[in-house]
Amino acid sequence: MDYNGDYGAGVGIVGWLFYMALLAFAIVVQWKIFEKAGKPGWASIVPIYNIIVLLEIVGKPWWYLLLLLVPVVNIVILIMVMIALAQVFGKDSGFAVGLIFLSIIFMAILAFGDAKYLGPQQATPTL
Repeated sequence: MDYNGDYGAGVGIVGWLFYMALLAFAIVVQWKIFEKAGKPGWASIVPIYNIIVLLEIVGKPWWYLLLLLVPVVNIVILIMVMIALAQVFGKDSGFAVGLIFLSIIFMAILAFGDAKYLGPQQATPTL
């Protein structure tokens, strides 16, 4: 008997379930970060609007959203947003590097840790 098709289907299902669990975790993490920053948590699940709210949280203008649509420029803007996110929660440049390279882990630390939202005007530059 040939079970290759069954094995492939099983791997596909397990992979899909893992992806869905990771996606659900990412939604919960972003929801908590938005709530810590005084924004509605539901905004984290609305496409485009969640980026606008994140830009408000880090104190960047809304038109950064347009820059996120430009290839290569979007990488630079995203790095700037992650650095600003670390700063508004009172974290240092090392934490910002963690946000850039291991986003889901370091965002979970922001969401479930003891980090307090300071706001963009009260955050001190650490880079």
